[in-house]
Amino acid sequence: MKILEATQKDSHVLAQMAAKIWDNENVDELEEEFTEILQSDEGTCFIAFVKEIPVGFANVELRHDYVEGTESSPVGYLEGIFVEENYRKQNIARNLVKSCEDWAKKMGCSEFASDCLLDNIQSLKFHLAIGFIEANRIICFKKDL
Repeated sequence: MKILEATQKDSHVLAQMAAKIWDNENVDELEEEFTEILQSDEGTCFIAFVKEIPVGFANVELRHDYVEGTESSPVGYLEGIFVEENYRKQNIARNLVKSCEDWAKKMGCSEFASDCLLDNIQSLKFHLAIGFIEANRIICFKKDL
């Protein structure tokens, strides 16, 4: 498995995976969003590959507004993460988050945060397992970098 920072040419691959978790979005709209993220200095995406096949992604952005439970600005924010079902429980998601954290540190962040929906117990367990602490019952996460 290898993790690479995404480039503009990866926008469609990112959109295809993202459509599996954000089912209210279509691939074309997501591709436009990822293109904007990858053109920005305020965010990036990472893709996990197994034998040259993309199996997961994470996107991270800088948030300058208040983020639940944090005390600094900007805060690195895990905006989305996905790993194909057949590749889960192999530390791929953990490694994707680590890539996002490393990027946030390079961008001057001392804190990293995320969130999930209240009923997304799988995501809650994942966040807690990789070192986040719950910051509020609206289920926002943070951890020091």
